[in-house]
Amino acid sequence: MAKMIFYTIIYIVIINCYLVSSDEQCPLANTNDLIEDSNCPIAKLNDLNNQRLYPLLHKIVDKNYFRFYPVNLRKKCLFWSDDGHCSRRTCAIKQCSVEKLPEPLRDKVNHLHEPCATIHSNSSLGIINKDISEQHKQTIQTWMQFDDGQSDNFCDVDDETSVDLEYIDLSVNLERYTGYTGPSTQRVWSAIYNENCFFLPDSKIYYDLRQKRLNAHKMCLEGRTFYRLVSGLHTSITIHLCAQYFFPTIGGGYTGLDGRWGPNFDEFQRRFDPQTTDGEGPKWLKNVYFIYLIELRAIYKARNVFNDQTFFTGNETDDSHTKELFMNQFMKEIEPLANYFDEDYLFQDGKELLKVEFKDHFRNISHIMDCVGCDKCKLWGKLQVQALGTALKILFTEHPIQLQRSEIVSLINGFNRLSTSVYQLEHTFKKYIKKDS
Repeated sequence: MAKMIFYTIIYIVIINCYLVSSDEQCPLANTNDLIEDSNCPIAKLNDLNNQRLYPLLHKIVDKNYFRFYPVNLRKKCLFWSDDGHCSRRTCAIKQCSVEKLPEPLRDKVNHLHEPCATIHSNSSLGIINKDISEQHKQTIQTWMQFDDGQSDNFCDVDDETSVDLEYIDLSVNLERYTGYTGPSTQRVWSAIYNENCFFLPDSKIYYDLRQKRLNAHKMCLEGRTFYRLVSGLHTSITIHLCAQYFFPTIGGGYTGLDGRWGPNFDEFQRRFDPQTTDGEGPKWLKNVYFIYLIELRAIYKARNVFNDQTFFTGNETDDSHTKELFMNQFMKEIEPLANYFDEDYLFQDGKELLKVEFKDHFRNISHIMDCVGCDKCKLWGKLQVQALGTALKILFTEHPIQLQRSEIVSLINGFNRLSTSVYQLEHTFKKYIKKDS
C-alpha cells in the first residue's frame, strides 16, 4: 500500500485513471488530464502533434530514406502449426521468381519464390504492391552497399541478414482494413497479452484477461508500463483500421476496387465505447498517448545518433533535405515534450532481472508477429513492433547506441502511425468518444 501511495505522489495521473472504480471513465482530452506515469497534459500533446508534427511527419516518411522498409515476411510461426492464413486476396501477395528481380538485388535478396501468379480468392485489400521503379531499385542497391560499410552495429536484427529479406515500398502499401479478422487475429493478440504482459504473481497464466487489465494499477511500474505499451500499440493499430475501412458496394465483395474507403464510426464505437468494452475503451485510447510519449522520448534521446546520419540514398540533394526536415524542424518541434517521461524511474534498486524479463517478453512479441496470417497486416505489425523495440533499446541500453537503417526507418514510420492515431482521435472520432458511462 505504501508503494502505491509513493507512485501516486510521483505519477499524479494514476489518481485520474487507475485508482478510479471500474465503472468510472477516464476523460480523454480534458485540458487538465495528464498522461499516466508522466505529468504531460494530453491537450498539450494534442496541440503539438495535430498542429505541427502530424503534417511534418508525413513529409519525412515520404522521403526515399524512410519510404522503403526491409522486412522478412516469410518467417515461420514458432507458436502454433496452423497460422490461420487468410484466404482472401486482401491478405495475399504476388510472388515472383528471382529472375524477375532487378540484377543488383539478386545477390542480396536471394530467396526462391514460386513463378509469378495471382492467388485467386475473394478480395484484394491486403495485397502488397511490390512494384518499385527501376530508379529506386538502383538506389536501393547503393544503400545496401553503404550499409554494409557501417558494420559496427551491435543490434541483431534478423531481417537485415535474412535470405528472405525484401524491400517494401510503404507509400504504396498503406496500413488500412484488409478484412483479416476472426479467430486468427484473436489468437495473436491473446498470446501477446496473456503470455507476455506482466501480471500479479497470483494470476493464473490464462486467468480472466479483463481482471488482469483491471488490476494493472496494482502492478509494479515496470509491469504497468509494459502492459500500457502493448495496449497502446494494439489500440493505435485498431484506430488505423477503423479510419481506413473499406465499404464494398452491394455484391461487390472485398476486391478493394468496387466500393469506397472511409472511417467506420460504428466499428470504432464497438471497439472503444464504454458500454461495449466493460468500461475499458477510454483507458485503451489513453494508452495511445502513453506509447506516443515513450517513442517521442526515445527519438529525442537518440538525437546525436540521428545528427550523425547522412540519411544516405545516393541523392545528395534529397539526403540534405531529409536531414534538414528531420534535425532542423522535427527534432526542434519535439523538444518541449521530450522529457515528460523519465525512463530512469524504471529498473531501479537491483531490478536487472526484471529488465531482462522485460526484454525477453518484448522479443517474444516480435516473434508472434510472424504468426499473423495477412501479409499486409504482418508488414505493418512487424514495423510497429520493431519501432517500439527500437525505442526501448534506445531508452534502456547503457552503452552508446548504434542503429541500423531498418531500425531508424521503422522507428520514424512507427511514430508516424502513432501521430496519425492521435490526429484521428481528435479530427475523425472525437464526437464518438464517450467519456462517461
